[in-house]
Amino acid sequence: MLAENYHQIKATIEKAACKVGRNPREIKLIAVTKSASLEDTQKAAELGIKNFGVNRVQEETAKVESLPGVNWHFIGHLQRNKVKYIMPLYAMVQTLDRLSLARELQRWAEKNEREIDVLIQVNISGEDSKFGLAPQEVSSFLDQAQSFKRLNIKGLMAMAAFVDDPEEARLYFRQLRQLRDENVSKGLALPELSMGMTNDYAVAIEEGATMVRVGRALFGWK
Repeated sequence: MLAENYHQIKATIEKAACKVGRNPREIKLIAVTKSASLEDTQKAAELGIKNFGVNRVQEETAKVESLPGVNWHFIGHLQRNKVKYIMPLYAMVQTLDRLSLARELQRWAEKNEREIDVLIQVNISGEDSKFGLAPQEVSSFLDQAQSFKRLNIKGLMAMAAFVDDPEEARLYFRQLRQLRDENVSKGLALPELSMGMTNDYAVAIEEGATMVRVGRALFGWK
C-alpha cells in the first residue's frame, strides 16, 4: 500500500507540474511522519524518499535518529527550548516566524559549528489558529534576519486554509508566490516555496510550490 501511494503521489506531482510547464524534478516531496510508525517511515526511505517532515521534536526523535541518511525538515511550531534538539539532526526548519526564534537558532548553530537552512512561515490565510508572520511583515523580517549569518534563508512556507475544494486554496498559494517574487525582485535569493498538503498539493504545484508536505496520502492514516 505504501509503495502504491508513493507512486500515485509521484504521478500527481508530475501531472500537476507538466500542466503548467514545470519540471517535476523541481518539486520535493516532504513525507510528513506525524502519525506514521517507525517501520513505515523506514519503508518510505527504502522507496527512495529523501525528505521527511516532523511536527513535534521529542515525540519523533526515534524516527529521526533511525534514519540519519535522509533530510529531516521541522514543519511544526518550534518553541525556543526545543532548538537544541533540532540543531544536530535536522537539515531545515520551515517555520521561522519570529526574531527570538532566529536568535536561538543562530546561538545553537554556533554551538554546533554549522549553518542551517530555514524558511519563513507566513500566515497567508490570516487565521488566528495558524502561526506565521502576516504578509505585510515579511519584507521587514527578511531584512532583519540577514544579520543571523548561520541561518540560510531559502524561501517561504505557508498553510492554506483547509477547504473541501482544493481550488479554493489556489488564491492563498498564488499570494505566497507573489510575496516571494516581490522580495526576490529586491535582490534576495528565495528559491523555495513550501506549500500544499495532502488535500491541495496539486494546486500548490500549479501555483509554484517547490516543496509539498504530504503525510495522509502517503502513509494512509485517516
